[in-house]
Amino acid sequence: MFLEAPELTALPMIRHAFFTRKGGISEGLYASLNGGLGSNDEPDRVAENRDRMGKHLQVGSDHLVSLYQVHSAEVVVVEAPIALADRPKADAMVTRVPGLALGIATADCGPILFADPVHRVVGAAHAGWKGALTGVVEATIRAMEGLGASRSAIVAVLGPTITQPAYEVGPDFIARFRVEAPGFERFLGPGARPDHAQFDLPGFILMRLAEAGVGRASDLGRCTYADPELFYSFRRTTHRGEPDYGRLISAITLAV
Repeated sequence: MFLEAPELTALPMIRHAFFTRKGGISEGLYASLNGGLGSNDEPDRVAENRDRMGKHLQVGSDHLVSLYQVHSAEVVVVEAPIALADRPKADAMVTRVPGLALGIATADCGPILFADPVHRVVGAAHAGWKGALTGVVEATIRAMEGLGASRSAIVAVLGPTITQPAYEVGPDFIARFRVEAPGFERFLGPGARPDHAQFDLPGFILMRLAEAGVGRASDLGRCTYADPELFYSFRRTTHRGEPDYGRLISAITLAV
């Protein structure tokens, strides 16, 4: 099973999907469409799951490109398939090559899919709090511009992400944001514990997109933590004391 954004579905020659955890062959903690190369799931099962994702996007599994994500603002320009063993350490990708699907893995962080249908450039970014704070949104847009995109023509959609009621943050987090993102307090809600707060990560990401000047930015409005039937969640796994978790894949491609 997958989710789509009407804003992207309406664009010609763009295919995309925010894959859920439904529709794969993994079992147990990973049931069932686990695309996580960094999980401890059986590699053959992950490979089959990713093959199913590629087929849905009408690309071969070797053309579903992934990164070794490190919560950075690093962006890679993709011009050809990348072997899984050679995944670069980065958190965003852009391309203008048809038939390459850019796939971001998440389990609470924000997957953002970008498309400029006018200049035929697409991008995908992994935006947790650290990436969103340090500039992965802006870096992705600049990299798309380097391939000929115009930010005013870019449509960006945020996929399933942990939402404010489930995202408690502590004093160190709050202190860093006060220094590096003045005015961010509007994304904090009252916390259940002293010196803690509830952080609106989707709201913060959408603000970054708006400030960057993209033509249109939207949010699917789906919470990974709150829906265990559809989504994996690192924080939910932590609260349950489980040893590992699957990863969701969100991907976008220019049709051949």
